[in-house]
Amino acid sequence: MTTETRELRKSLGGLDTLLFTICALLFVDTVASMSAMGPSAISWYVILVLLFFIPYGLITAELGSTYPDQGGLYVWVKRAFGETWAARTSWIYWVNMALWMPSSLIFVAGMISQLFFPDLSLIWIIAIGILSTWLIVGLGLLNLDESKWIVNLASVFKVILIFAIIIAGIVYEAQGNAPVNDLSFASIKPVWGDALFFLPVLIFTMLGFELVSGAGGEMKNPKVDVPRAIIVSAIFIGVVYTFAIRSMLVVIPLDNLGLIEGLVDTFRAVFGENGIGGILTIVFGLLALYSIFTQTFAWAIATVRMTAEAGRDGDLPAYFGVVRKSNQSPLGALILTGVVSTAVMLIYGALATNAEDLFWTLFAFSSMLFFMPYAIMFPAFIALRRKDKDIEHPYKFPGNDLVALLFAILCEIIIIAGIVFFVWVPGEPVDWAYAGPILIGLVITLVLGEFLVWWSKRK
Repeated sequence: MTTETRELRKSLGGLDTLLFTICALLFVDTVASMSAMGPSAISWYVILVLLFFIPYGLITAELGSTYPDQGGLYVWVKRAFGETWAARTSWIYWVNMALWMPSSLIFVAGMISQLFFPDLSLIWIIAIGILSTWLIVGLGLLNLDESKWIVNLASVFKVILIFAIIIAGIVYEAQGNAPVNDLSFASIKPVWGDALFFLPVLIFTMLGFELVSGAGGEMKNPKVDVPRAIIVSAIFIGVVYTFAIRSMLVVIPLDNLGLIEGLVDTFRAVFGENGIGGILTIVFGLLALYSIFTQTFAWAIATVRMTAEAGRDGDLPAYFGVVRKSNQSPLGALILTGVVSTAVMLIYGALATNAEDLFWTLFAFSSMLFFMPYAIMFPAFIALRRKDKDIEHPYKFPGNDLVALLFAILCEIIIIAGIVFFVWVPGEPVDWAYAGPILIGLVITLVLGEFLVWWSKRK
């Protein structure tokens, strides 16, 4: 453990850790995109919960409790595979967050447009996104014992929202309305084909258990709180997402289910747009805006802490490790995040025709990067299981080493499949007009990361 880690203020208790995990993983904004798969999204989600979500959560619980140092995933990979792979992992994890942030904030801006300014132009949507980016940078400079309340409140709002979506479907059917989509057993069972294009979105919503460990040095009792938060949130999120997807399919026809508009459309279909119903729609819309913005904030403040550790250790350029003297918050990594997010919004804004196009392009590109650190994490788990047999494991994956190995391999296969499915659906030709720019951007990002790692080592 580094000197900087020992000097950090212990701000996060058990409840804070649980709420942070829920805020990071409960993606209210992707319920619409998951539902857009159609009724088979329900069965696919249940399958992935059993084969990926729960095993991945248990693996992360073991890593987070065994190695509770500040830096989380960066520390785990460094211990397993050395400095170079840790630096690569940290770079990919950070740059994906900096690239994903624009897509999330464009979603927020699109919802503002839908709720209050239906004719808002793409230029204004981008302007709102840039303003939101720098608000996150400013809030990220606060102490965690101050900013954690922003995240905790968002977690409560997210729980309210997800239950509101579930209740909306129940109320819609209780009023005597039949589901607008076929939700028979035959339609729900998993099918191959175009639905596979949306499977990476399901995987995306399941990632983030390791995030809170990025602030392990600022937690009061990570060896106990991390596994408890992960296990409780995994069960809760798995159940409520399944019912939320069904409710959205009860209320919104597939043809009308937009990636950005779906959330607000669900409330409007149930409560209406006038009178009390219109007020309820606005209230839930505002809760969603706050929750999605804060979700982005939670990912940012955790990710930059991991990246700052890499900068301080010399595995990434030193500017990543620059901290605010008054409270050790990661100033350099936050500013770089704001710069990259702003640049991406301006560049992609010039290419996109509407907010939904902009959201999906940014989402696919950043998510392919997002999956890559996990393709490193699961082998690191296997390596550490063999390397550190004799150190204390406050929590261990249930079963023997063979069981843990098999589930780690299964998680690795699912992650790699998710990366591929973002640009190619099995059985379909590759759409190079869509996949080409994403793959080119991916290669450029990875090459840039290799250069930065080399340059940091040379310095």
